Amino acid sequence: MGEAKRRKTTLGEQYGQETRILSWVPITKTQAEQFVAWTTRGAWIGIGIMVVAWVTIRFIGPAFGLWQVVS
Repeated sequence: MGEAKRRKTTLGEQYGQETRILSWVPITKTQAEQFVAWTTRGAWIGIGIMVVAWVTIRFIGPAFGLWQVVS
């Protein structure tokens, strides 16, 4: 019997429903996907903030005479 069929007979009604990724980790598959989505969004926000800060420090501040960029 294949692994999927064995699992289906073992789990019965719970087959295909929300399960934990690892039995000893209290995180479900949906929670793991949400974590990845949040951290990806946070990474992009961080990259955007870094780009805005770099543009401000490199171009905007010196253009208004607030400071000088030393090479």
